[in-house]
Amino acid sequence: MAPAAANYYTPPTHAPQKQRGYRICDTCGAVENSSVQKFRLCGGCLTTQYCSPECQKSHWTSHKAICQHTAAQLSGVKQQPIGPSYPDENLAKYLRKFTSTHASLLGWAGFQALQLKRIPANIRQNALLIELSYHPCKESLFRFSVAETHIVPRSYVTSHDPLVAADIERREDRCRRSGGIGTLIILVQCGGISQVMPVEVDPPSKIAWDSREDWKEVLRHFVDSGRSDFKPISTTARGVVYG
Repeated sequence: MAPAAANYYTPPTHAPQKQRGYRICDTCGAVENSSVQKFRLCGGCLTTQYCSPECQKSHWTSHKAICQHTAAQLSGVKQQPIGPSYPDENLAKYLRKFTSTHASLLGWAGFQALQLKRIPANIRQNALLIELSYHPCKESLFRFSVAETHIVPRSYVTSHDPLVAADIERREDRCRRSGGIGTLIILVQCGGISQVMPVEVDPPSKIAWDSREDWKEVLRHFVDSGRSDFKPISTTARGVVYG
């Protein structure tokens, strides 16, 4: 019988288990269950998500600064001349859509890359940098491929932009107050554009995912194949569980 690893490359034939959520309402902390309700992205920054219009409205006062800051960056990219660093005027928009589409895969890759199941303290020291190559394509799932991945100091992300650093710190405090180990930082980069993806992480004792050394290969397989159906594998006493 093939090991569980093989199932990362072949979609399961059975109905998948409920997937662990990564989308968290930035107001109330609710975790998205996409089979019941999909969260809405803020139309300004295309990053922060909310479970309802009410939560989005009530959060605006505290979200306004980082939202307008991010929206200004998006607008600024469109003013850049087309070239190697900015191959498409919509690159920033495409990159944010990529991050949203592959949120579960990217969060899982970061968890594996930093070995958080074995060394939770790594979340305070390091971040995962994922470099992408851009391919002009009408099919959105094939616009990017994985070029390189790097483990970088957390300060590589937080020291360059005070507003982003403050937003990450706010999420960090919220996560720890609710019993988590902190906020995992993933930086997705393509050309001269980057997207910071913060992931609030539960204690390893609550996460049953298998530890994987082949996370780079799995990440590259799903992105390069245009697959958006990633589900983490957990090997339990009852068998292999997806989600």
